[in-house]
Amino acid sequence: MTLLVTGATGFVMSVLARHWLEANPDERVVVLDAAPLDAAAQRYFAPFKQRMKVVTADVTRPGQWREALQDEDVRNVVHGATVTPISRGSAAEARSEPEAEHPGRIIDVNVMGTVAVLDWVRSLSRPPRFIYVSSGAVYKHHGPDRPGEPLPEDGYVMPRRLYGISKLASELITERYGDLFGLATTSVRLSSVYGTMDRVTASRNHRHVPNRIAHMAVAGEKCVRVNTLAGVGDYVHAEDVARGIAALLRAPALRYSAYNIAQGCATTTPELVEWAAQRSPGFHAVVTADAQADILQDASLRDGMWGAYDISRITTETGWRPRPVREALHAYMQWIEAQRHA
Repeated sequence: MTLLVTGATGFVMSVLARHWLEANPDERVVVLDAAPLDAAAQRYFAPFKQRMKVVTADVTRPGQWREALQDEDVRNVVHGATVTPISRGSAAEARSEPEAEHPGRIIDVNVMGTVAVLDWVRSLSRPPRFIYVSSGAVYKHHGPDRPGEPLPEDGYVMPRRLYGISKLASELITERYGDLFGLATTSVRLSSVYGTMDRVTASRNHRHVPNRIAHMAVAGEKCVRVNTLAGVGDYVHAEDVARGIAALLRAPALRYSAYNIAQGCATTTPELVEWAAQRSPGFHAVVTADAQADILQDASLRDGMWGAYDISRITTETGWRPRPVREALHAYMQWIEAQRHA
């Protein structure tokens, strides 16, 4: 049996693909991505290359990839291929608006790419389970109504950027295809993901706060400059995300049209710095002006898409839970150290 993962030469989907190969030694993974495996991905997948096939093609052009999949016994599909035009975190990056560079391409890949894969899925004699990889970018900047509660999947949806708009559109398309054609479909909304294989690629250039802190601490830098100590985020490790998606793939049935996959709590920047310092003594943060900051955050963004996400749906149905943030951050730093030595 085969799992098809689109976008798996990049970040989160590559971690899912490897996790599936490790957890299911009798199964195969087919990767569909516009980009071939780079050097990092080749090293990452090297132990499993005999059970992998990489199809390099544009997901919006099924004529390029349908034939390559016709002999595969695909039982599950995770559609993660996307363009992520988010570039923020420092003052210099905040001055740019990456969505303005290729807005049509964002909509084409993020929406019509989903339609292309769903059309292929429904054409099969035994349609596989289909999971669409969405994002917390579909949510509002504020909510829920009672302060302090984690953000649930129902309500509070109001994307303002093309990325979030395209993600929400694909969620709705995925749900409607499921209803129309009797497909087993759902969407997963990821919070801020960092961790293994987090790197700049052709389709993604965003580095979340844990990424920046971990890399600076491992590199031996002693000080990270921040514009505020009040910044927060629901930060979840990519390996925990992979386990969450795999749990939904193995679930007997999918009860909901959307599931949050997140840490389930808000973590502050000072907490991340403190935990990084436990592996890199002397590492600390100093508050500086926006223009000099390594990490730029808006202290007013503490709830909605920026705060904690409710993960009770997936934990109740599958038993999945993420590791504590401190443990996950240390594991990420250890992985970075290993890559530097390699």
